[in-house]
Amino acid sequence: MQTPPPLMHAVLIRHFGGPEAVELADIPVPVPSDGELLLKVEAASLNPVDWKIRSGRYPVVKEDKLPFVLGRDFSATVLQSDDAALPAGTLVHGMVDMKHGALAQYTIARPEQVVPVPGALDRMAAAAVPLAALTAWQGLFVQGGLRAGQRVLIHAGAGGVGHFAVQFAKARGAHVITTVSTDDVELARNLGADEVVDHVQERFETKTRDIDLVFDLIGGEVQERSWAVLRRGGTLVSTVGQPPKERADAIGVRAVGYQAGPDAGQLREIDALIQAGKVRPVVSRKYALGDAKEALRALEDGHVTGKLVLDLRGAVADVPDPIYWPGA
Repeated sequence: MQTPPPLMHAVLIRHFGGPEAVELADIPVPVPSDGELLLKVEAASLNPVDWKIRSGRYPVVKEDKLPFVLGRDFSATVLQSDDAALPAGTLVHGMVDMKHGALAQYTIARPEQVVPVPGALDRMAAAAVPLAALTAWQGLFVQGGLRAGQRVLIHAGAGGVGHFAVQFAKARGAHVITTVSTDDVELARNLGADEVVDHVQERFETKTRDIDLVFDLIGGEVQERSWAVLRRGGTLVSTVGQPPKERADAIGVRAVGYQAGPDAGQLREIDALIQAGKVRPVVSRKYALGDAKEALRALEDGHVTGKLVLDLRGAVADVPDPIYWPGA
């Protein structure tokens, strides 16, 4: 008689809907395939993609993927590994693909999706980095081609992606302008922004012009107003869909929409900046795993500065680390 698989606690959805669709459930611990890592999750970050998936608004996750474990990035301890560079016991952080979720006590990743956590980060801060920081890095440098001396306008510069973008752009030597709410003006300045526009009190298009790169994390009317501040030959990069190419062509600029993906090489570059003290993740609030529904509601409905992180240590009753049987 085969031993039943061990169970773990996970935050998942079985159907699309509002916050009520999120549940904390007991499901089997995933079994790694050859070349994969089995990870014990220490902390996991929340991102807007989580509530978009829950609501059915994220096209990559359709009903045939349900039930679906939420969460994309994390810090975790390696439990099982065939990779000599990532032996068991290594604290890593990274970003999983859509096959496995991070809001669970255990998850699976490939070696190229994770890197060891630098000494400057604890496990909670480490979980806040991968998805948001990679989104900022890829938007500014891969899609936007930002260079030293250029002028960049970053919308929502105190949010999860935005606060990394401000710091990365400053570290690259760009002139950084950002829009934030009144409560976050001082934070944006402390992160290194050269100019801070309080979008509650001012309209950014009256404060700046001749922008080389607009990094749009909001869309809608903010994106529509952003065309006017770009110089001819400039670029608008958006995380919220593909900006209209015909509009870009009409005014002589480039428009790019993209989705971020895992990249261990880029994450190592980001970690080097953190280790050097040039970048710091901002964790504004920590939650227990059992409070994931409340945390996702706060992310969706409220103004969030920096990142929200779930602590998976002691949040709910622990389970023994899995020991897999031969042939599993």
